[in-house]
Amino acid sequence: MKPDFATMSKAELRAYALEHKEDLEALRALMSRRDPKAIRYNFPNTEEGREQIKAAIKGKIEGSL
Repeated sequence: MKPDFATMSKAELRAYALEHKEDLEALRALMSRRDPKAIRYNFPNTEEGREQIKAAIKGKIEGSL
C-alpha cells in the first residue's frame, strides 16, 4: 500500500522518493511542490553550456550568486 503523498511533509516525501526511485508517482508529487519563484537555469547541452553550469554552481557555493 502506497503512502498518501498529499499528507506527507516535503522532507518526508523527498526521503520516500529517494528511497523508492522507481516510484514515478512519488517523484511527480515531489516535483509538483517545487517553488514557482525558484531560479531556473536553462543552459544548452553544449560544452559552453556545461562550463556555464559549472560557473553557476561554483558561484552558488562561494556565495557570489
